[in-house]
Amino acid sequence: MAVSKEEATVGELIEAVNQRFDDATLSYGHGTDNPWDEAVYLVLSVTGYADDEVSLGLCVTPDERERIKALAGRRVDERAPLAHLLGECQFMGQRFFVEPGVMVPRSPIGYLLGEPLSAWVAPGITRIVDLCAGVGCLGILAAQRYPMSSVTLVELDPQAAALAIKNVALHNLDERVEVIQGDACQWLAGETGQWDLILTNPPYVDAADMQTLPEEYRHEPELGLAAGEDGLALVDAFLPELAARLKPNGIFLCEVGASAPAMQRKYPDLPIHWLELSEGGEGVFLHASGK
Repeated sequence: MAVSKEEATVGELIEAVNQRFDDATLSYGHGTDNPWDEAVYLVLSVTGYADDEVSLGLCVTPDERERIKALAGRRVDERAPLAHLLGECQFMGQRFFVEPGVMVPRSPIGYLLGEPLSAWVAPGITRIVDLCAGVGCLGILAAQRYPMSSVTLVELDPQAAALAIKNVALHNLDERVEVIQGDACQWLAGETGQWDLILTNPPYVDAADMQTLPEEYRHEPELGLAAGEDGLALVDAFLPELAARLKPNGIFLCEVGASAPAMQRKYPDLPIHWLELSEGGEGVFLHASGK
């Protein structure tokens, strides 16, 4: 990093980190998609300053500068997601704990919960389940958007499930959100209740794409990414359960990302609605019970 004077401002450090990341030709996709936004993410996470123009002129302490320099170096050398290095991430303006070895929250489903889905999901719904919940971000956001609901998070990976419990506590939702560590497919098949909203961001990377993933994605667990030859292994397991597990007018909300074409080919007669994603991302569909 080029900044070497005694004092440096937030703006100067962002410029320096941006240049370092740009020169390193990193891959992105864990909350940012370019070196500038990644640099902003790093500097503001360390300093705690707001993401606004006023912050650009504020000074950074020597200790903060050293931490920023060290983290930028690790980001380049290890090709690890920045969230793993920080131990937390910002998703939809909220803080969530993460660690190396878990999936980094980034699903566009988060931007759909609440008002964007008002034509499909009533604000007074009471039962929600988040399958393949990871560290719990979508289920937590759902609990916030639908304040009358109780939410169940189901996650196979013990490390991610433990972080989900921490994140539920972080957002003061212990009374309405429970975390179950277990196989989401087996759990759903064994249930007898019904839900207003079943949401899931399951593994959906197909076999071909798994072979070409950038190094940054290989820091995440394979079980959180790989989903068989066509990327639909988990979706194939969930779909037969929906008729019995959704309430009348219940909704199944699912992300399949780049496996959307495979989904359309495999289930041409399934009544689903592909949702517009104004904040980016791809392949999120909605299926309404009885439709």
